[in-house]
Amino acid sequence: MSYIDGFVVAVPTANKEEYKAYAKYCINIFKQEYSAISCTECWGSDVPDGEVTSFPMAVQAKADETIVFSWITWPSKEIRDQGMQKCMDDPRFDPATAPMPFDGKRMIYGGFEVLVDE
Repeated sequence: MSYIDGFVVAVPTANKEEYKAYAKYCINIFKQEYSAISCTECWGSDVPDGEVTSFPMAVQAKADETIVFSWITWPSKEIRDQGMQKCMDDPRFDPATAPMPFDGKRMIYGGFEVLVDE
């Protein structure tokens, strides 16, 4: 059964095209070098603020930022663990030398076993 990594980030709205280019760059690496099946990046268009919880609250989104919801589909957790370790060791993903077009400290993420996929 496949395995999913999910991510939510707040991206400065002015950085939309920069983020899109960055995402495509990363997707190419994840799919061609790290064995990901697919990668999906979604630019928020209807992401309401919450009173108790919400995507904007979770990532401390600012008024000039847009929520991005993303996921990577892997063939298995084992392959995901190997791929993510490669990512952590890859200098192309080092924020010191390859800055992200968003504040990575406010990103939320997690790995998920697929329960239903119809």
